[in-house]
Amino acid sequence: MKPETNFDDHDFKKNGRVRTVILNPPSLQDNIADAERLTGALAQQLKTRHIYLDQALMPTLSRRLRKWDYQARCLFNIDGANLRVSHLMGPRDDRILAGVAVDLGTSRIVLRLVNLADGQHLAETSFDNPQINIAPDVLARIHFCETGNDGLSKLRSLVVDALNSHIKTLVEDQGLSVEDVYFMTMAGNTTMTHLFLGLDPHWLIREPYIPVVNRPGLIGTRSLGIKIHPRANIYIFPNIGSYFGGDLIAGILYSGLYKSEETAILVDVGTNAEVVLGNKDWMMACAGAAGPALEGGVTKMGMMAGSGAIDRIKIDPVTGEFKIHIIDEIQPVGICGSGVIDLAAALFKAGLVDIRGKLIPKHCQDRFSEKNGIQFLQVVPAKDSATKEDLAITQADLDSLIRSKAAMYTILETISTTMGISLADLSTFYIAGTFGSFINPESAITIGMIPDLPLERYHSLGNSSLGGASMALLSHTMQAKAEKIRDEITYLELNVNQEFMNRFSAAKFLPHTDPGRFPSVKNY
Repeated sequence: MKPETNFDDHDFKKNGRVRTVILNPPSLQDNIADAERLTGALAQQLKTRHIYLDQALMPTLSRRLRKWDYQARCLFNIDGANLRVSHLMGPRDDRILAGVAVDLGTSRIVLRLVNLADGQHLAETSFDNPQINIAPDVLARIHFCETGNDGLSKLRSLVVDALNSHIKTLVEDQGLSVEDVYFMTMAGNTTMTHLFLGLDPHWLIREPYIPVVNRPGLIGTRSLGIKIHPRANIYIFPNIGSYFGGDLIAGILYSGLYKSEETAILVDVGTNAEVVLGNKDWMMACAGAAGPALEGGVTKMGMMAGSGAIDRIKIDPVTGEFKIHIIDEIQPVGICGSGVIDLAAALFKAGLVDIRGKLIPKHCQDRFSEKNGIQFLQVVPAKDSATKEDLAITQADLDSLIRSKAAMYTILETISTTMGISLADLSTFYIAGTFGSFINPESAITIGMIPDLPLERYHSLGNSSLGGASMALLSHTMQAKAEKIRDEITYLELNVNQEFMNRFSAAKFLPHTDPGRFPSVKNY
Protein backbone atom coordinates (compact mmCIF):
# COMPACT_ATOMS: atom_id res chain seq x y z
CA MET A 1 0.00 0.00 0.00
CA LYS A 2 1.27 3.47 -0.78
CA PRO A 3 0.72 6.56 1.39
CA GLU A 4 -2.03 8.85 0.21
CA THR A 5 -2.58 12.54 0.79
CA ASN A 6 -5.00 14.91 -0.86
CA PHE A 7 -3.72 18.13 0.62
CA ASP A 8 -4.06 20.61 -2.22
CA ASP A 9 -1.18 23.08 -2.02
CA HIS A 10 -3.08 25.43 -4.29
CA ASP A 11 -5.93 25.49 -1.79
CA PHE A 12 -3.52 26.43 0.99
CA LYS A 13 -1.91 29.23 -1.02
CA LYS A 14 -5.32 30.54 -2.02
CA ASN A 15 -7.17 29.92 1.23
CA GLY A 16 -4.55 29.94 3.97
CA ARG A 17 -5.22 31.63 7.28
CA VAL A 18 -2.57 34.35 6.97
CA ARG A 19 -2.91 37.24 4.53
CA THR A 20 -0.94 40.44 3.97
CA VAL A 21 -3.18 43.32 2.97
CA ILE A 22 -2.25 46.76 1.59
CA LEU A 23 -4.80 49.53 2.17
CA ASN A 24 -5.32 52.92 0.60
CA PRO A 25 -4.69 55.51 3.35
CA PRO A 26 -7.75 57.56 4.32
CA SER A 27 -8.33 61.07 3.01
CA LEU A 28 -11.05 63.68 2.98
CA GLN A 29 -12.33 62.04 -0.17
CA ASP A 30 -11.96 58.51 1.23
CA ASN A 31 -13.04 58.71 4.85
CA ILE A 32 -14.08 55.11 5.51
CA ALA A 33 -13.44 54.03 9.12
CA ASP A 34 -10.27 52.04 9.75
CA ALA A 35 -12.06 48.80 10.67
CA GLU A 36 -14.29 48.88 7.59
CA ARG A 37 -11.29 49.84 5.44
CA LEU A 38 -9.44 46.75 6.60
CA THR A 39 -12.36 44.33 6.36
CA GLY A 40 -13.35 45.74 2.98
CA ALA A 41 -9.87 45.16 1.54
CA LEU A 42 -9.79 41.64 2.98
CA ALA A 43 -13.28 40.89 1.70
CA GLN A 44 -12.20 41.89 -1.80
CA GLN A 45 -9.01 39.81 -1.57
CA LEU A 46 -10.79 36.77 -0.11
CA LYS A 47 -13.89 37.18 -2.28
CA THR A 48 -16.34 37.23 0.61
CA ARG A 49 -18.66 39.77 2.19
CA HIS A 50 -18.77 38.01 5.53
CA ILE A 51 -15.72 39.20 7.43
CA TYR A 52 -15.28 41.15 10.65
CA LEU A 53 -12.63 42.06 13.22
CA ASP A 54 -12.28 40.56 16.66
CA GLN A 55 -13.42 43.20 19.15
CA ALA A 56 -10.12 42.86 21.03
CA LEU A 57 -8.29 44.38 18.00
CA MET A 58 -10.35 47.59 17.96
CA PRO A 59 -8.70 49.68 20.75
CA THR A 60 -5.28 49.73 19.06
CA LEU A 61 -6.31 49.33 15.41
CA SER A 62 -6.01 52.94 14.25
CA ARG A 63 -2.58 53.56 15.77
CA ARG A 64 -1.22 50.26 14.47
CA LEU A 65 -2.44 50.78 10.90
CA ARG A 66 -0.80 54.21 10.78
CA LYS A 67 2.41 52.87 12.29
CA TRP A 68 2.47 50.18 9.58
CA ASP A 69 1.65 52.60 6.72
CA TYR A 70 -1.72 50.92 6.26
CA GLN A 71 -0.29 47.46 5.67
CA ALA A 72 -0.84 44.44 7.91
CA ARG A 73 -0.52 40.69 8.21
CA CYS A 74 -3.85 39.22 9.24
CA LEU A 75 -4.72 35.87 10.77
CA PHE A 76 -8.33 34.86 10.53
CA ASN A 77 -10.67 32.02 11.46
CA ILE A 78 -14.08 30.84 10.36
CA ASP A 79 -16.73 31.71 12.93
CA GLY A 80 -20.04 30.25 11.79
CA ALA A 81 -20.69 31.68 8.33
CA ASN A 82 -18.19 34.51 8.81
CA LEU A 83 -14.45 35.03 8.63
CA ARG A 84 -13.10 36.68 11.77
CA VAL A 85 -9.77 38.51 11.86
CA SER A 86 -8.30 37.43 15.20
CA HIS A 87 -4.72 38.76 15.06
CA LEU A 88 -2.86 41.62 13.35
CA MET A 89 0.88 42.06 12.84
CA GLY A 90 3.09 44.51 11.01
CA PRO A 91 3.88 43.71 7.36
CA ARG A 92 7.58 43.23 8.07
CA ASP A 93 7.10 41.35 11.32
CA ASP A 94 8.74 38.02 10.48
CA ARG A 95 7.94 36.17 13.68
CA ILE A 96 6.43 32.73 13.14
CA LEU A 97 2.66 32.50 13.39
CA ALA A 98 2.38 28.94 14.69
CA GLY A 99 -0.52 26.55 14.93
CA VAL A 100 -0.94 23.13 16.51
CA ALA A 101 -2.98 20.25 15.07
CA VAL A 102 -4.06 17.61 17.60
CA ASP A 103 -5.10 14.01 17.08
CA LEU A 104 -6.86 13.33 20.38
CA GLY A 105 -6.72 9.54 20.45
CA THR A 106 -8.08 7.26 23.15
CA SER A 107 -4.67 5.61 23.60
CA ARG A 108 -2.28 8.05 21.96
CA ILE A 109 -2.25 11.83 21.44
CA VAL A 110 -0.26 13.33 18.56
CA LEU A 111 0.66 17.00 18.13
CA ARG A 112 1.95 18.70 14.99
CA LEU A 113 3.44 22.21 15.08
CA VAL A 114 2.93 24.14 11.83
CA ASN A 115 3.89 27.56 10.45
CA LEU A 116 0.53 29.06 9.55
CA ALA A 117 2.08 31.49 7.05
CA ASP A 118 3.84 29.00 4.78
CA GLY A 119 2.40 25.60 5.77
CA GLN A 120 5.76 24.19 6.90
CA HIS A 121 5.59 21.34 9.42
CA LEU A 122 7.97 22.48 12.17
CA ALA A 123 7.84 19.56 14.58
CA GLU A 124 5.72 16.66 15.81
CA THR A 125 5.41 14.71 19.03
CA SER A 126 3.20 12.00 20.49
CA PHE A 127 2.52 10.63 23.95
CA ASP A 128 0.26 8.15 25.71
CA ASN A 129 -3.12 9.58 26.66
CA PRO A 130 -2.75 9.98 30.47
CA GLN A 131 -6.40 8.98 30.96
CA ILE A 132 -5.26 5.39 30.32
CA ASN A 133 -3.90 5.34 33.88
CA ILE A 134 -7.46 5.70 35.18
CA ALA A 135 -9.43 3.79 32.53
CA PRO A 136 -8.16 1.97 29.43
CA ASP A 137 -11.04 2.66 27.05
CA VAL A 138 -13.85 5.14 26.47
CA LEU A 139 -16.52 2.99 28.12
CA ALA A 140 -14.49 2.71 31.33
CA ARG A 141 -13.84 6.46 31.25
CA ILE A 142 -17.53 7.24 30.91
CA HIS A 143 -18.25 4.99 33.90
CA PHE A 144 -15.46 6.74 35.84
CA CYS A 145 -17.24 10.05 35.24
CA GLU A 146 -20.26 8.58 37.03
CA THR A 147 -18.43 7.59 40.21
CA GLY A 148 -19.41 10.81 41.96
CA ASN A 149 -15.78 11.68 42.72
CA ASP A 150 -15.52 14.50 40.19
CA GLY A 151 -14.39 11.94 37.62
CA LEU A 152 -15.10 14.10 34.58
CA SER A 153 -13.03 16.97 35.95
CA LYS A 154 -10.13 14.62 36.74
CA LEU A 155 -10.11 13.09 33.27
CA ARG A 156 -10.30 16.50 31.66
CA SER A 157 -7.46 17.89 33.76
CA LEU A 158 -5.21 15.00 32.81
CA VAL A 159 -5.55 15.76 29.10
CA VAL A 160 -5.37 19.56 29.41
CA ASP A 161 -2.27 19.39 31.62
CA ALA A 162 -0.60 16.94 29.25
CA LEU A 163 -1.41 19.10 26.23
CA ASN A 164 0.00 22.20 27.92
CA SER A 165 3.17 20.40 28.92
CA HIS A 166 3.84 18.84 25.52
CA ILE A 167 2.92 21.96 23.54
CA LYS A 168 5.35 23.97 25.67
CA THR A 169 8.17 21.49 25.01
CA LEU A 170 7.29 21.25 21.32
CA VAL A 171 7.43 25.01 20.68
CA GLU A 172 10.41 25.73 22.90
CA ASP A 173 12.43 23.09 21.06
CA GLN A 174 11.85 25.23 17.95
CA GLY A 175 12.96 28.43 19.69
CA LEU A 176 9.38 29.66 20.08
CA SER A 177 7.17 30.43 23.04
CA VAL A 178 3.66 29.19 23.74
CA GLU A 179 2.35 32.69 22.93
CA ASP A 180 3.57 32.20 19.34
CA VAL A 181 0.79 29.60 18.92
CA TYR A 182 -2.23 31.45 17.56
CA PHE A 183 -4.54 28.65 16.45
CA MET A 184 -5.28 24.98 17.10
CA THR A 185 -7.38 22.25 15.55
CA MET A 186 -8.43 19.02 17.25
CA ALA A 187 -9.88 15.77 15.92
CA GLY A 188 -11.00 13.00 18.25
CA ASN A 189 -13.81 10.53 18.73
CA THR A 190 -17.04 11.74 20.28
CA THR A 191 -16.23 10.56 23.81
CA MET A 192 -12.72 12.02 23.80
CA THR A 193 -14.09 15.34 22.55
CA HIS A 194 -16.70 15.39 25.32
CA LEU A 195 -14.10 14.62 27.98
CA PHE A 196 -11.79 17.36 26.69
CA LEU A 197 -14.61 19.91 26.75
CA GLY A 198 -15.83 18.77 30.17
CA LEU A 199 -19.21 17.65 28.78
CA ASP A 200 -21.20 14.92 30.51
CA PRO A 201 -20.77 11.72 28.40
CA HIS A 202 -23.48 9.81 30.28
CA TRP A 203 -25.96 9.62 27.38
CA LEU A 204 -23.42 8.64 24.77
CA ILE A 205 -23.71 4.98 25.78
CA ARG A 206 -27.41 4.89 26.57
CA GLU A 207 -30.20 4.51 24.07
CA PRO A 208 -30.86 6.53 21.95
CA TYR A 209 -27.15 7.52 22.26
CA ILE A 210 -27.30 11.33 22.16
CA PRO A 211 -24.20 13.56 22.48
CA VAL A 212 -24.30 16.88 24.30
CA VAL A 213 -23.12 18.60 21.11
CA ASN A 214 -22.26 17.55 17.58
CA ARG A 215 -20.64 20.82 16.52
CA PRO A 216 -18.25 22.18 19.15
CA GLY A 217 -16.94 24.60 16.52
CA LEU A 218 -14.55 27.45 17.32
CA ILE A 219 -13.71 28.01 21.01
CA GLY A 220 -11.31 30.36 22.79
CA THR A 221 -8.43 28.26 24.14
CA ARG A 222 -8.16 30.37 27.30
CA SER A 223 -11.66 29.24 28.35
CA LEU A 224 -10.49 25.62 28.04
CA GLY A 225 -7.30 26.11 30.04
CA ILE A 226 -4.97 25.69 27.06
CA LYS A 227 -1.90 27.87 27.62
CA ILE A 228 -1.01 29.36 24.26
CA HIS A 229 -1.63 32.90 22.94
CA PRO A 230 -4.31 34.51 25.16
CA ARG A 231 -6.61 35.22 22.20
CA ALA A 232 -6.01 31.95 20.35
CA ASN A 233 -8.88 29.74 19.24
CA ILE A 234 -9.28 26.02 18.72
CA TYR A 235 -11.44 24.44 16.05
CA ILE A 236 -12.83 21.09 17.15
CA PHE A 237 -14.03 18.76 14.41
CA PRO A 238 -17.74 17.88 14.48
CA ASN A 239 -19.05 14.39 15.17
CA ILE A 240 -22.03 12.38 13.96
CA GLY A 241 -23.58 10.90 17.08
CA SER A 242 -21.94 8.76 19.74
CA TYR A 243 -19.96 6.35 17.59
CA PHE A 244 -18.73 8.42 14.67
CA GLY A 245 -16.48 11.26 15.74
CA GLY A 246 -14.42 14.15 14.49
CA ASP A 247 -11.42 11.92 13.89
CA LEU A 248 -13.38 10.20 11.10
CA ILE A 249 -14.53 13.51 9.63
CA ALA A 250 -10.86 14.55 9.58
CA GLY A 251 -9.98 11.25 7.90
CA ILE A 252 -12.58 11.78 5.17
CA LEU A 253 -11.21 15.27 4.59
CA TYR A 254 -7.64 13.97 4.39
CA SER A 255 -8.45 11.05 2.09
CA GLY A 256 -10.40 13.16 -0.39
CA LEU A 257 -13.18 10.57 -0.44
CA TYR A 258 -15.75 13.37 -0.21
CA LYS A 259 -14.71 14.67 -3.66
CA SER A 260 -14.08 11.32 -5.38
CA GLU A 261 -15.82 10.69 -8.70
CA GLU A 262 -15.76 6.92 -8.09
CA THR A 263 -17.12 5.09 -5.06
CA ALA A 264 -14.46 4.33 -2.44
CA ILE A 265 -14.39 3.12 1.15
CA LEU A 266 -12.49 4.31 4.22
CA VAL A 267 -11.87 2.10 7.25
CA ASP A 268 -10.38 3.29 10.53
CA VAL A 269 -9.70 0.65 13.17
CA GLY A 270 -9.50 1.86 16.74
CA THR A 271 -11.78 1.18 19.67
CA ASN A 272 -14.33 0.31 16.98
CA ALA A 273 -14.04 -0.33 13.26
CA GLU A 274 -15.50 2.77 11.64
CA VAL A 275 -16.36 2.71 7.95
CA VAL A 276 -17.37 5.32 5.37
CA LEU A 277 -18.55 4.39 1.87
CA GLY A 278 -19.26 6.93 -0.83
CA ASN A 279 -18.13 9.55 -3.30
CA LYS A 280 -18.69 13.24 -4.04
CA ASP A 281 -22.45 12.73 -4.30
CA TRP A 282 -23.21 10.68 -1.18
CA MET A 283 -21.57 9.10 1.89
CA MET A 284 -22.82 6.36 4.19
CA ALA A 285 -21.11 5.59 7.51
CA CYS A 286 -21.34 2.98 10.24
CA ALA A 287 -19.32 1.65 13.16
CA GLY A 288 -19.03 -1.73 14.84
CA ALA A 289 -17.12 -3.52 17.57
CA ALA A 290 -14.33 -5.04 15.47
CA GLY A 291 -11.53 -2.89 16.79
CA PRO A 292 -9.89 -4.17 20.00
CA ALA A 293 -8.78 -7.53 18.63
CA LEU A 294 -7.45 -5.96 15.46
CA GLU A 295 -5.51 -3.38 17.50
CA GLY A 296 -3.58 -6.18 19.19
CA GLY A 297 -5.99 -6.65 22.09
CA VAL A 298 -6.84 -10.15 20.96
CA THR A 299 -4.13 -11.84 23.02
CA LYS A 300 -2.22 -11.57 26.26
CA MET A 301 0.89 -10.72 24.27
CA GLY A 302 -1.00 -8.08 22.26
CA MET A 303 0.28 -4.51 22.19
CA MET A 304 -0.02 -1.33 20.15
CA ALA A 305 2.31 -1.02 17.16
CA GLY A 306 5.60 0.28 18.54
CA SER A 307 9.14 -0.68 19.46
CA GLY A 308 9.41 -4.39 20.20
CA ALA A 309 6.11 -5.33 18.57
CA ILE A 310 5.95 -8.22 16.13
CA ASP A 311 4.34 -6.65 13.08
CA ARG A 312 5.00 -9.24 10.35
CA ILE A 313 5.13 -13.06 10.36
CA LYS A 314 5.59 -15.69 7.68
CA ILE A 315 5.92 -19.46 7.98
CA ASP A 316 8.28 -21.25 5.62
CA PRO A 317 6.12 -23.80 3.72
CA VAL A 318 8.97 -26.33 3.60
CA THR A 319 10.72 -26.07 6.96
CA GLY A 320 7.84 -24.68 9.05
CA GLU A 321 10.20 -21.99 10.39
CA PHE A 322 8.55 -18.83 11.74
CA LYS A 323 10.06 -15.76 10.07
CA ILE A 324 9.32 -12.82 12.33
CA HIS A 325 9.88 -9.07 11.93
CA ILE A 326 9.97 -6.85 15.01
CA ILE A 327 9.58 -3.07 14.95
CA ASP A 328 13.04 -1.54 15.63
CA GLU A 329 14.50 -5.04 15.21
CA ILE A 330 14.97 -5.74 18.92
CA GLN A 331 13.88 -8.70 21.01
CA PRO A 332 10.08 -8.97 20.81
CA VAL A 333 7.85 -7.76 23.63
CA GLY A 334 4.51 -8.70 22.09
CA ILE A 335 2.50 -8.62 18.90
CA CYS A 336 0.46 -5.79 17.36
CA GLY A 337 -2.71 -6.02 15.28
CA SER A 338 -0.98 -6.39 11.92
CA GLY A 339 1.20 -9.14 13.39
CA VAL A 340 -1.85 -11.01 14.68
CA ILE A 341 -3.45 -10.88 11.22
CA ASP A 342 -0.19 -12.03 9.60
CA LEU A 343 0.08 -14.84 12.13
CA ALA A 344 -3.47 -16.07 11.52
CA ALA A 345 -2.95 -15.97 7.75
CA ALA A 346 0.38 -17.79 8.03
CA LEU A 347 -1.10 -20.48 10.29
CA PHE A 348 -3.94 -21.02 7.85
CA LYS A 349 -1.67 -21.23 4.81
CA ALA A 350 0.72 -23.58 6.63
CA GLY A 351 -2.14 -25.86 7.68
CA LEU A 352 -1.67 -25.29 11.41
CA VAL A 353 -5.30 -24.19 11.79
CA ASP A 354 -8.43 -25.36 9.99
CA ILE A 355 -11.12 -23.25 8.30
CA ARG A 356 -12.71 -22.55 11.71
CA GLY A 357 -9.43 -21.16 12.98
CA LYS A 358 -8.92 -24.15 15.28
CA LEU A 359 -5.37 -25.30 16.03
CA ILE A 360 -4.44 -28.69 14.58
CA PRO A 361 -2.12 -30.16 17.26
CA LYS A 362 -0.36 -32.74 15.08
CA HIS A 363 0.54 -30.08 12.52
CA CYS A 364 1.74 -27.61 15.16
CA GLN A 365 4.18 -30.23 16.51
CA ASP A 366 6.39 -29.03 19.38
CA ARG A 367 4.98 -25.51 19.25
CA PHE A 368 1.66 -26.85 20.57
CA SER A 369 0.93 -27.29 24.27
CA GLU A 370 -2.07 -27.56 26.53
CA LYS A 371 -2.28 -26.38 30.13
CA ASN A 372 -5.35 -26.52 32.34
CA GLY A 373 -7.50 -27.19 29.29
CA ILE A 374 -6.12 -24.16 27.39
CA GLN A 375 -4.43 -24.79 24.07
CA PHE A 376 -1.32 -22.73 23.25
CA LEU A 377 0.79 -22.16 20.16
CA GLN A 378 4.28 -20.88 20.87
CA VAL A 379 5.25 -18.01 18.56
CA VAL A 380 8.54 -16.96 20.19
CA PRO A 381 10.37 -19.10 22.79
CA ALA A 382 11.25 -17.51 26.12
CA LYS A 383 14.98 -17.43 25.31
CA ASP A 384 14.34 -15.15 22.32
CA SER A 385 11.76 -12.80 23.86
CA ALA A 386 12.39 -9.56 25.76
CA THR A 387 10.05 -10.75 28.51
CA LYS A 388 12.00 -14.01 28.96
CA GLU A 389 8.67 -15.80 28.74
CA ASP A 390 7.12 -17.63 25.82
CA LEU A 391 5.16 -15.37 23.50
CA ALA A 392 2.19 -17.58 22.66
CA ILE A 393 -1.28 -17.37 21.22
CA THR A 394 -4.15 -19.42 22.66
CA GLN A 395 -7.12 -21.01 20.94
CA ALA A 396 -9.31 -18.48 22.74
CA ASP A 397 -7.20 -15.69 21.20
CA LEU A 398 -7.70 -17.13 17.74
CA ASP A 399 -11.44 -17.49 18.36
CA SER A 400 -11.57 -13.81 19.33
CA LEU A 401 -9.69 -12.85 16.18
CA ILE A 402 -12.11 -14.88 14.05
CA ARG A 403 -15.03 -13.01 15.59
CA SER A 404 -13.34 -9.65 15.03
CA LYS A 405 -12.39 -10.36 11.43
CA ALA A 406 -15.92 -11.63 10.80
CA ALA A 407 -17.35 -8.45 12.29
CA MET A 408 -15.09 -6.33 10.11
CA TYR A 409 -16.02 -8.11 6.90
CA THR A 410 -19.71 -8.11 7.86
CA ILE A 411 -19.63 -4.36 8.49
CA LEU A 412 -18.13 -3.85 5.04
CA GLU A 413 -20.60 -6.21 3.39
CA THR A 414 -23.60 -4.72 5.17
CA ILE A 415 -22.84 -1.11 4.31
CA SER A 416 -22.10 -1.93 0.66
CA THR A 417 -25.20 -4.13 0.28
CA THR A 418 -27.35 -1.41 1.83
CA MET A 419 -26.20 0.92 -0.94
CA GLY A 420 -26.57 -1.75 -3.66
CA ILE A 421 -22.83 -1.86 -4.33
CA SER A 422 -20.54 -4.87 -4.68
CA LEU A 423 -17.32 -4.72 -2.68
CA ALA A 424 -15.54 -5.90 -5.84
CA ASP A 425 -16.56 -2.67 -7.59
CA LEU A 426 -14.79 -0.34 -5.13
CA SER A 427 -12.20 1.85 -6.83
CA THR A 428 -10.15 2.51 -3.68
CA PHE A 429 -9.99 1.02 -0.20
CA TYR A 430 -8.47 3.47 2.29
CA ILE A 431 -7.14 2.11 5.59
CA ALA A 432 -6.45 4.74 8.25
CA GLY A 433 -4.58 4.92 11.53
CA THR A 434 -1.56 3.11 12.92
CA PHE A 435 -3.30 -0.16 12.07
CA GLY A 436 -3.45 0.90 8.43
CA SER A 437 0.24 1.80 8.39
CA PHE A 438 1.34 -1.74 9.24
CA ILE A 439 -1.37 -4.07 7.94
CA ASN A 440 -0.51 -6.43 5.08
CA PRO A 441 -3.63 -6.47 2.86
CA GLU A 442 -2.73 -9.89 1.47
CA SER A 443 -2.86 -11.40 4.97
CA ALA A 444 -6.11 -9.60 5.78
CA ILE A 445 -7.63 -10.97 2.55
CA THR A 446 -6.37 -14.49 3.36
CA ILE A 447 -8.32 -14.60 6.63
CA GLY A 448 -11.37 -12.95 5.05
CA MET A 449 -11.19 -9.68 6.97
CA ILE A 450 -11.27 -7.36 3.96
CA PRO A 451 -12.56 -8.00 0.43
CA ASP A 452 -10.47 -9.79 -2.17
CA LEU A 453 -9.55 -6.73 -4.25
CA PRO A 454 -6.43 -6.14 -6.33
CA LEU A 455 -3.71 -5.00 -3.91
CA GLU A 456 -3.17 -1.74 -5.78
CA ARG A 457 -6.63 -0.60 -4.69
CA TYR A 458 -5.55 -0.57 -1.04
CA HIS A 459 -4.11 2.72 0.21
CA SER A 460 -2.68 3.35 3.67
CA LEU A 461 -3.48 6.84 4.96
CA GLY A 462 -1.36 6.71 8.11
CA ASN A 463 -2.66 9.10 10.74
CA SER A 464 -5.57 10.54 8.75
CA SER A 465 -7.03 12.20 11.85
CA LEU A 466 -3.88 14.30 12.27
CA GLY A 467 -3.69 14.81 8.51
CA GLY A 468 -7.20 16.23 8.36
CA ALA A 469 -6.62 18.36 11.46
CA SER A 470 -3.49 19.79 9.80
CA MET A 471 -5.43 20.65 6.64
CA ALA A 472 -8.08 22.52 8.64
CA LEU A 473 -5.32 24.24 10.61
CA LEU A 474 -3.82 25.72 7.46
CA SER A 475 -6.86 26.40 5.29
CA HIS A 476 -10.11 28.08 6.27
CA THR A 477 -11.88 26.40 3.35
CA MET A 478 -10.83 22.99 4.65
CA GLN A 479 -12.43 23.86 7.98
CA ALA A 480 -15.63 24.75 6.13
CA LYS A 481 -15.41 21.52 4.13
CA ALA A 482 -15.20 19.51 7.36
CA GLU A 483 -18.51 20.99 8.45
CA LYS A 484 -20.02 20.27 5.03
CA ILE A 485 -18.79 16.66 5.12
CA ARG A 486 -20.52 16.22 8.46
CA ASP A 487 -23.83 17.36 6.94
CA GLU A 488 -23.56 15.04 3.93
CA ILE A 489 -23.05 11.76 5.79
CA THR A 490 -25.90 9.34 6.47
CA TYR A 491 -25.31 7.07 9.45
CA LEU A 492 -26.33 3.40 9.30
CA GLU A 493 -27.17 1.91 12.71
CA LEU A 494 -25.94 -1.69 12.74
CA ASN A 495 -27.51 -2.54 16.10
CA VAL A 496 -30.93 -2.71 14.47
CA ASN A 497 -29.84 -4.30 11.18
CA GLN A 498 -31.44 -7.74 10.96
CA GLU A 499 -29.14 -9.02 8.20
CA PHE A 500 -25.98 -8.26 10.14
CA MET A 501 -26.04 -11.38 12.35
CA ASN A 502 -26.78 -13.70 9.43
CA ARG A 503 -23.82 -12.36 7.50
CA PHE A 504 -21.67 -12.42 10.64
CA SER A 505 -22.22 -16.17 11.15
CA ALA A 506 -21.21 -16.88 7.54
CA ALA A 507 -18.01 -14.85 7.94
CA LYS A 508 -16.70 -16.81 10.95
CA PHE A 509 -14.64 -19.12 8.77
CA LEU A 510 -11.31 -18.78 6.97
CA PRO A 511 -11.71 -16.98 4.72
CA HIS A 512 -15.52 -17.38 4.49
CA THR A 513 -18.20 -20.03 4.10
CA ASP A 514 -18.42 -18.87 0.49
CA PRO A 515 -14.88 -19.29 -0.91
CA GLY A 516 -16.02 -17.73 -4.17
CA ARG A 517 -15.80 -14.36 -2.46
CA PHE A 518 -12.04 -14.86 -2.08
CA PRO A 519 -10.78 -16.31 -5.35
CA SER A 520 -7.15 -15.37 -4.67
CA VAL A 521 -7.11 -17.45 -1.46
CA LYS A 522 -6.16 -21.04 -2.14
CA ASN A 523 -8.03 -23.90 -0.49
CA TYR A 524 -5.55 -24.71 2.26
